[in-house]
Amino acid sequence: MELRQLHYFVAVAEELHFARAASRVHIAQPALSTQIQSLERELGVQLLIRTTRRVELTRAGATFYERCVRILSDIDLSTEITRSVAGKTVTRIRIGTIYPATVGVLPAFLARIARKYPEIQLHISSGSTDDIIRNLESGQINIGFIRPVENIGSLRFFSIAHERYLLAVEKGNALASRGDIGIDDLRDQKIISFSRQNLSYTERYFAEKFAEHDLTRNIAYTCDDTFSLVSLVSAGIGIGFAPEWTADLPNSNVALLKVKGIDFRIGLGIAWNAEDPTTSRNDIVDIARSLARQVR
Repeated sequence: MELRQLHYFVAVAEELHFARAASRVHIAQPALSTQIQSLERELGVQLLIRTTRRVELTRAGATFYERCVRILSDIDLSTEITRSVAGKTVTRIRIGTIYPATVGVLPAFLARIARKYPEIQLHISSGSTDDIIRNLESGQINIGFIRPVENIGSLRFFSIAHERYLLAVEKGNALASRGDIGIDDLRDQKIISFSRQNLSYTERYFAEKFAEHDLTRNIAYTCDDTFSLVSLVSAGIGIGFAPEWTADLPNSNVALLKVKGIDFRIGLGIAWNAEDPTTSRNDIVDIARSLARQVR
């Protein structure tokens, strides 16, 4: 089994299309098919189900894909650590983000990194706070933008912002023309809230706040992310709470309003693994820390 075969298989597993995967790894499609078949013969299991219409992973294939991703990430990390120990400049920084919560801070952070370290390649991936923490612990990423956590073991966290959420209403909603809105004004409204399968920090936060203000019974619609919430509000089917940065979204039919007696704020910060010896990581953490003065 060769490393290049693992790279080939990962490409097919992610694209689920041999032509696109072949283009991605820069080999001919027949050669790619041959490499995957050779890998299956060596393993003695079928990794992919191929039909004329689609490609699917078998259960064994899905398991092997996860292992391949981990193996290849470990090899990349080992390369960077070895270079770091030898005093060589790190060539790649992997960043995890809880998109779209980082819309307000990530561009400024990346711009500063690019100016100070123009030779460093940046790779950005998104996921939940729990996903990012696991990837920090395993060394698959070097720094993460996540919701607040405790410093446990080698995990380090520094708060850089408290994202304020305001009431989002469709501009034609009667509330949009009101100068003074209180909690009682929301009791006859249909509320749109977050509901994710992984029970995210944001979902838990709003579930607790709605219960605290006796608004749980008003929840009529749910969605997975901020952009979906804004779209639902724009359609006029309900109201919701959205972060302040959504006021700058183009073609939005949404007004953001303050509600008397309600102050919803969700923390955002950076996390890293104290045992990650990546050269310049401390400088990169410092750059992220400096954002705190601008975004609070």
